[in-house]
Amino acid sequence: MQFRSKSVVMAAAFAVATLAASGAGWAAQCGNNAGGFETWKQQMTAEARAKGIGQRGIKALQQTRYATATIRADRGQKSFKYSLKKFMQVRGASTIASQGKRLKKQHAKLFANLERRYGVPPGPLIAIWGMETGFGRFMGNSNLLSATATLAYDCRRSEFFTGHLIAALTLVDRGVVSSSSVGAKHGELGQTQFLPGSILRYGADGDGNGRLDLVRSRADALASTANFLRAHGWRPGAGYQQGQANYRAIKGWNAASVYQQAIAIIAAQIDG
Repeated sequence: MQFRSKSVVMAAAFAVATLAASGAGWAAQCGNNAGGFETWKQQMTAEARAKGIGQRGIKALQQTRYATATIRADRGQKSFKYSLKKFMQVRGASTIASQGKRLKKQHAKLFANLERRYGVPPGPLIAIWGMETGFGRFMGNSNLLSATATLAYDCRRSEFFTGHLIAALTLVDRGVVSSSSVGAKHGELGQTQFLPGSILRYGADGDGNGRLDLVRSRADALASTANFLRAHGWRPGAGYQQGQANYRAIKGWNAASVYQQAIAIIAAQIDG
């Protein structure tokens, strides 16, 4: 999802503010290459302990490695600079819409339950699901903790991703993720790509088994996505195209205007 999302900014800011309030301060020094990463990790370990991260989370932090591929991806994002037409072509919008219609029918009971619970119709959920991971077919191949730690260390957005790193370590302590969990290049996890701070805030048990699993459970991933949209002002029954009430919630998911427009258009095609 969504390091671009407003909610992620809020979640990261919350974690950062909590860390600062604990008296830990900002001792860890950011860097722009791998050279200082191991030193930073030791400094970050002290901050994480001060924040209340337990031994499981600390051990996971110590096992992280500098992720060169994450830095390369962070510096090379291009698709959000495309025109809407080009963006939809590159991201396979027509395929997402056609497959999404079939999935809507195939999982009609799940989507009906989600709409009753959160007020969000199938279209936007399916459009996000398809746009983010091709309906769970590719959820990334990067170590979640190493990607998040690398971006927390990198000076470009250190404070922002430090909040997500603390959230990720909290999730390790809680058993939601582990040191071997795999996600996307910026530390997004699961079928609709949640950053750690958003998992803490909006993660929802959609299949009712008492556990949160955004990777293997489509119900958990989609319930979490619906919960996110509801938390960002989704109004049951209102429209979600540009200029309508629920477009604001889609904007909360992702700050890139072409992404927002594409989701709204694909969702409308799915919902009919």
